[in-house]
Amino acid sequence: MNRPRGAATVQSSNWQTARDWIVRSIAAQDLAEGDRLPTEQEMQREIGVGRHSLRRAVAALAAEGVLSVEQGRGTFVRGMPRITYRIARRTRFRENLLSQGVTPGGSTVTAEVCAATGEVAEALDLAVGAEVHRVITHGLADGRPINLTRSYHPASRFPALGADRLAGQSITAVYADHGIADYHRRETSLYARLPQKWEARMLEQPADQPVIVMCKLDADPDGLPIGWSEAIWAAGLVRFSLDLPE
Repeated sequence: MNRPRGAATVQSSNWQTARDWIVRSIAAQDLAEGDRLPTEQEMQREIGVGRHSLRRAVAALAAEGVLSVEQGRGTFVRGMPRITYRIARRTRFRENLLSQGVTPGGSTVTAEVCAATGEVAEALDLAVGAEVHRVITHGLADGRPINLTRSYHPASRFPALGADRLAGQSITAVYADHGIADYHRRETSLYARLPQKWEARMLEQPADQPVIVMCKLDADPDGLPIGWSEAIWAAGLVRFSLDLPE
């Protein structure tokens, strides 16, 4: 069946009408920072648009960072992230969150020994193919998923690291057991990308909302690399503060 002339234009106008209604509601403080949007049915009645147009408007505002779509909870007006994660020479996940009154949590998802790829080998100053522990952890803040981390450590230096992590031991404790009482962050890099489907599922966020990827290299007091990791952070929940050396 042929589509009536002007149907595409009307549909386009409808989603923009829905978008404008949401934006005006936020500007007028009818929807405040952190508020959950009304149900689809309520907004459809109020705005006078169809479900497809409304969902397109919500998706557009989520992509712009105005709204946050949280799986199982609803869609919320996004404010500034409540958690500020400070990156310094000595950065610890647990202490970072506790200092802001946020309860840290998490678990080790998997741990295995594998061959170091070129990127991992270069970071850890190993030969390509050398055995490394590959550990995936799931970080929580007040019970909500905040990051996923893939970390790599030389198996020759930390023989039982994978088992220790699966048993719930922190990486700081594992290092201490091997005579490393202190360690520091030697390098940090940040970039944004879209999450993989399993990452979005673990972070409980839509797959079309970006994540922040933090790559870091930890070193012992002698400057030798002991761990390289890639952490995928839920961008809507955290902002980063860089403490630069004077």
